[in-house]
Amino acid sequence: MRARGDAQSVRSTRPRSGGLGWRLDAEGRWAAQRLSGAYERRCVIPKVETPSQTPDRHSRVRITRDLAVPMHDGVVLRADVYSPAQPGRLPVVLIRMPYGKDRHYYMAARGKFWARKGYHCVIQDVRGRWRSGGAWEPLANEAQDGYDTLDWVAAQPWCDGAIGMAGESYYGMTQWAVAPLNHPNLRCIAPGDTSCDMYEVVHPGGAFTHATMGLWAWVMTRGHDRDPHRFDPWHLPLISSDEAAGAVSEDYKDYVRHWRRDEWWDARRLSRGHADVRIPVLHWGGWYDVLLNGTLSHWAGMEAAASPEVRRTQRLMIAPTDHAFTPTYTGRIGRLEVSPDGSPFDQVQHFFDYWLRGEQNGVAGSPRIRLYDIGGNEWRQADEWPPSWVTPTSLYLHGRGRAAAGAEGGALSPAVPDDEPQDRYVYDPADPVTYWLGRDLWGLAGQLDDRSALERRQDVLVYSSDVLPADLAIMGPLSAELFASSSCPDTDFTAALVDVYPDGFAQLVQEGVLRARFRDSYGEESFLEPDQPVRLQIDMWAAGHTFRAGHKVRLEVSSSNFGRWDRNLNSGRLLGTEVEGVSAVNTIYHDRAHPSRLVLPVVGDGVAVFSP
Repeated sequence: MRARGDAQSVRSTRPRSGGLGWRLDAEGRWAAQRLSGAYERRCVIPKVETPSQTPDRHSRVRITRDLAVPMHDGVVLRADVYSPAQPGRLPVVLIRMPYGKDRHYYMAARGKFWARKGYHCVIQDVRGRWRSGGAWEPLANEAQDGYDTLDWVAAQPWCDGAIGMAGESYYGMTQWAVAPLNHPNLRCIAPGDTSCDMYEVVHPGGAFTHATMGLWAWVMTRGHDRDPHRFDPWHLPLISSDEAAGAVSEDYKDYVRHWRRDEWWDARRLSRGHADVRIPVLHWGGWYDVLLNGTLSHWAGMEAAASPEVRRTQRLMIAPTDHAFTPTYTGRIGRLEVSPDGSPFDQVQHFFDYWLRGEQNGVAGSPRIRLYDIGGNEWRQADEWPPSWVTPTSLYLHGRGRAAAGAEGGALSPAVPDDEPQDRYVYDPADPVTYWLGRDLWGLAGQLDDRSALERRQDVLVYSSDVLPADLAIMGPLSAELFASSSCPDTDFTAALVDVYPDGFAQLVQEGVLRARFRDSYGEESFLEPDQPVRLQIDMWAAGHTFRAGHKVRLEVSSSNFGRWDRNLNSGRLLGTEVEGVSAVNTIYHDRAHPSRLVLPVVGDGVAVFSP
């Protein structure tokens, strides 16, 4: 959900405490970023193309800029229109987004993509952002403004009456906001990398996505973006991070104040409109997208709420991408190559060609779900989620020492553990795991270097399978069930699934977090009793991945992943107001009474691959 440039918004090392030097450094980096952005808008953006394997219908594109689109209350929003150079009435693809229709890195390429494929493409700044009038209030006006914009588009002489909405992240949310209103000209939508529940985005597992969504709220405070370099991820208390960065943001403060799921979040849940959506939807996302769980939640919501007729028109696609589509341009995810047909854009076009242009291209009779197998480098098909052809497979944790000096730590095996000693480690919030700090989480797939050094930390436990004698494919939901305790009333537990290569290179597949006080409910807190084991169910979202023969499956367990999530200060005090933390002695149990395990969605009968 970020505008281009936010990747450099956090510092990877602990900063000096404020001061003139820090502010000058932030201002210098912001000035350099703006200069770079100006160069990109003039010299780079016009040359960027959306990757595509389908033939163009038109070669030349005409762009009309800053058209006035009046809203019901008199506010004027501005839009650019990309059209084939040859005039004519055609279907329209509408994109409504807050990141600058003529500034965002992808928008010119996206507009040209749709024009060349035989559509008019309208790209609009939403209310209160960039060239559009009014006040910016996230999601507050997107339903009515979207309906008014659809009215305007349908009335244009170049629109043939059929409109589809496309786009990802916040501009996926603009689609979900207006779809329940059932505008007669809105024939289908294709929201990607988005969410129906902002609580899940801001507080996954009860933690806080401070350096992504917290920063996003602060940067987006006004009509133009603020300097992201001024936002200090180390600042405490969290509630005043916005002020420390130089400007109050009520959106940011609301994210911190409403740590528990409550009425404030429920009023902003787009899933409330699922039952009223009566048009075809292509839900799409990426296995390495930080909003993957939101895409899957929208699919599940429509499956539960929609009529059988509407459900038959729903499609789900999970591609080998991240939020910034990094592999679409690089062809790689860490060490793994990705096929060119892994791009989601041609699949969206295929969907629109059927529903907007009436082409008989097989969409209606195709399986409803397409899932890309990373590592296997192929698409798999299904008609339900999770796929019926996967088997939930438990790999249990066994302890035999910490990863250090060449040792590999504990074991993962389908054998249920016997009586075994626990594994303990000390988590110090002053020295958290910082793998993601300073990295671009929106472009996560481009950041997957070797994790083996991280695994030698004293506060990271690792559990590995034997060398796989054959390929092991997984496709579906992931989870870790841990039995754990802490010396403190609250702490976090993190779990990461890792693919270990024969040379020891360790590449992330997926990860999750759970704040212990929210283990029973995100709406109520339940604090830990010192050193008393509790059951923790860590949602690791989902993956589509093949572990090759000769590799190992590994689970990392820790209590921090600073940069992706905030640090738990372990005090049990009011979250967001704490100014210092205390160290916690955390324990992982793996015995007959406490069989901690990793649960994988194995394609076929995967148990045979493992040696008990």
